[in-house]
Amino acid sequence: TTTAVNLSASIAVSERKTLVLDMDPQCNTTSGFGVPYHAVNNNMYSVFSGRNPIEETIRKTEVPFLDIVPSHPDLIGAEIELLDVEEREFVLKKHLKALIDTYKFIFIDCPPSLGLLTINSLVASDFVIIPLQCEYYALEGLASLLKTISIIKKKLNPGLETLGILLTMFDRRNNLSFRVWEEVNKYFNDLVFKTVIPRNVKLSESPSHGKPAMLYDISSRGAESYLELASEILNKRS
Repeated sequence: TTTAVNLSASIAVSERKTLVLDMDPQCNTTSGFGVPYHAVNNNMYSVFSGRNPIEETIRKTEVPFLDIVPSHPDLIGAEIELLDVEEREFVLKKHLKALIDTYKFIFIDCPPSLGLLTINSLVASDFVIIPLQCEYYALEGLASLLKTISIIKKKLNPGLETLGILLTMFDRRNNLSFRVWEEVNKYFNDLVFKTVIPRNVKLSESPSHGKPAMLYDISSRGAESYLELASEILNKRS
């Protein structure tokens, strides 16, 4: 979620029309942009329930060129409701067709579990960015995640590619961070972003203010690192 909020904001400041979708019923990306999800009737759940076309759920953020489709806790019910829907893995992809010509970049913040919401997100995507905390358990789960992406690519979305692995919460005072960095670069080399996201107080504080780090403190190391990542991605995609 930290990456979804700050990377989308960092891309948008380059004056590229950007949209972020909050597909997580916990609504953290929504609140991270200061949107009061409890007061928003048109949201990601109303799209999946068929109540609204996705165009009616888009809200502007404080960041120019950046819009959001907010989430809602009711979205957790979509997992069950989708079970009876024909081609249930492709629902989000069908909705996004209406927005392809409007936005240069669309970021999707997925739930932390591999349910139908996450599968819909992967099926609708061209690329996956994998944020990896510099901790042992996160490294242990990376192979499993890559296997899942491979299955989605094989069975549901042949065009899906991994854009990169992003090392986050990197602590220069901690030897474990360096060991994780070495292991990931050893095995995945070209897949690893050169930009590394550090542990940073401002990155942790900014969600409670409903702002991406660049609006909370543009001079913070956290904000700078996401601007660096945005530049790296734009260079990759140019």
